[in-house]
Amino acid sequence: MIRFIVLLTLLAVFAPLGRAQLRPPEGSEFQLFVENDLLARTDRYYTNGIKLGGGAPFGMLQLPATELLKQLAPEGGNAIHLGLFLGQNLYTPKSIKVSQPQPLDRPWAAWLYLGGVAQRAKENRLDTVEIDLGLVGPSALGRDVQAGWHRLIGAPQPMGWQNQIPNEPAFLVSYLSKSKHVLGRGASVDLELIPHGGATLGTVMTLARGGGILRLGQHMTGFGPDTIEPGGAMLQNMRRDIEPGRSHGMEWYAFAGLDHRLITHNIFLDGTVFRDSPGVRRRAHVYDISAGLSLRIDNARISLTRVRRSEEFFTAASSGGGQTFDSINLGIEF
Repeated sequence: MIRFIVLLTLLAVFAPLGRAQLRPPEGSEFQLFVENDLLARTDRYYTNGIKLGGGAPFGMLQLPATELLKQLAPEGGNAIHLGLFLGQNLYTPKSIKVSQPQPLDRPWAAWLYLGGVAQRAKENRLDTVEIDLGLVGPSALGRDVQAGWHRLIGAPQPMGWQNQIPNEPAFLVSYLSKSKHVLGRGASVDLELIPHGGATLGTVMTLARGGGILRLGQHMTGFGPDTIEPGGAMLQNMRRDIEPGRSHGMEWYAFAGLDHRLITHNIFLDGTVFRDSPGVRRRAHVYDISAGLSLRIDNARISLTRVRRSEEFFTAASSGGGQTFDSINLGIEF
């Protein structure tokens, strides 16, 4: 199943290769996101996320995303850009060495999905719609991926995947809007504030969110670092049209941010929608505090982010779920 989805993604993103002498079409891109708590010396809760894809000229999921974007985003601005992504998230209890069910801790869960993105920029505003379709449960291959990775690095094997939430098709529809405001320009560095707001509706998660980042750097383009969450990735090729900083071969910035979410449903905590499954008592308010660095040299980019997430659920001891993890984004434009 996963091989078929990977092949479908690669074909959709790079199908035009044959028309361009084995080169991706100009203006396309590739992005890779990896989130993991390895450097934080933990192996629990949201323990791994991976997402890959980028700008793509067509796709079934992009058509409804485009129509929704036209309703939500202001008219005018640049043309709508399209993207396609394949992703997987893994969630575990605090202890992965216990094979028995742990009803008072976070359930084992995995989410495998294919996402279509439609995006448009207008002056200092960026609007994004992402529609994700996929599976939770054993078919999302959480056991295979985590067990294989742990064998590779010599880490303890996860013992409780037989207790994960059951198979169920799942979806997300997400909207995210960002705006950019220059707070100061210096001889060598600039200071910018980039607030954001949005909402997500679906069987995976339903939430409203708001926050922003403050960044300091040189020749800054875009709307802050790209992120793995739905709607968080900017299709970078738009910068060629709207950003004067693209004329410079190098840009860098340091940033710090806050994202607050009001959550009314989380399948990884509440359990599956249509079937009985493990679950815990979810917290309604969750926030991330982040800080990191971003660097672009010509058409290659890398962003490194440390994220501190507040507690996501209650336990018998009245607390649980807080964690720290790291996020890496690699991108190349063609």
